[in-house]
Amino acid sequence: MNDANADRADWLSVLERIARPVLEAGAAGELRARMPVEHRPESTVRHHFAHLEAVGRLLCGIAPWLELQGLTGEEEALRAELADLARRIVASGVDPASPDFLNFSYEHQPIVDAAFLAEAFVRAPKVLWQPLSETTKTQAVDAFRSTRTRKPHANNWLLFAAQIEAFLHTAGVADWDPMRVDYALRQHEQWYLGDGLYGDGPEFHWDYYNSFVIQPMLIDVLTSVQAVYPEWKGMLPAVGERATRYAVIQERLISPEGTYPAIGRSLAYRFGAFQSLAQAALLHALPEEVTPGQVRAALSAIIRRQMGAPGTFDDDGWLRIGFYGHQPGMGETYICTGSLYLCAVGLLPLGLPPSDPFWADPPAPWTSQKAWGGADMACDHALRGR
Repeated sequence: MNDANADRADWLSVLERIARPVLEAGAAGELRARMPVEHRPESTVRHHFAHLEAVGRLLCGIAPWLELQGLTGEEEALRAELADLARRIVASGVDPASPDFLNFSYEHQPIVDAAFLAEAFVRAPKVLWQPLSETTKTQAVDAFRSTRTRKPHANNWLLFAAQIEAFLHTAGVADWDPMRVDYALRQHEQWYLGDGLYGDGPEFHWDYYNSFVIQPMLIDVLTSVQAVYPEWKGMLPAVGERATRYAVIQERLISPEGTYPAIGRSLAYRFGAFQSLAQAALLHALPEEVTPGQVRAALSAIIRRQMGAPGTFDDDGWLRIGFYGHQPGMGETYICTGSLYLCAVGLLPLGLPPSDPFWADPPAPWTSQKAWGGADMACDHALRGR
């Protein structure tokens, strides 16, 4: 097996290890019964939100791979199996009569994870949404509508409301709300700070929320609704250029050893911190100077390091709170077991076929390896005029 094939095999192994406990339990209607809910002792309400967190975040990350057609052999068999489990977990999760009926309506947190589920449907409409029964689709739409009873915070949360409405638009729901989309888009345009970075609200936060939420959801929302208004379509080129620049920055943050700065909140989402770089690879939006082979090598190094750390999984295969292994102190009061499944968004390039250069090209040194190895290389420059 060559290095490229070995990388894909490793990523698929990680995907299966992360996904299988959630999908198998949920497809059997036993997610609440089986999934542990680790959290800070003072965070006494997290069990209300943990299950929608796990489902929405996991499916958001693996959706492009579930949607991928043309696979063969063992990978196709795995994809088909997990796609079936995913549809069953959705059907169970939106059915009010199910023991696993997910919480879309209590408190504010469900706005977040309903949006990740909506983004999963946008990323895999042919596999995750269209095959669902009409009853399940109606129940899902009702669940998404129920999030409208609470207003999102004035920060990246605006994009959660927008993502839900953008999905409802793509699903042909007549009462989708373009105002929630427009407000989120306009506010983030005002919060753009330059050089590919947005504020999380009116202030800059040195964390990974440009990657966890802001840049990927801006891309997915605008792609879904661009045909509705000319001004929305007009936003997409600049938003795309900013996302590409931010992907460049993300790639440069990966050390020669395959580590990255432990800066900001929500570090327990682990390699999900690199969703923007992963999405740029998936969408073929990397700049010429950042090759697919070097991005795959860099992300593979991070994924192997974090997923291989002792204590990352419990004895039953569920993720545990931590950045490198089990580190309960790394979990904020809003973090629980379900939250951790946002790491899956770092696996987006699995939505590319094995023949794509991301997987077929030989591994290459990434930027920090070249720089610290003494290789001659071009200067880095800020993105101007966008």
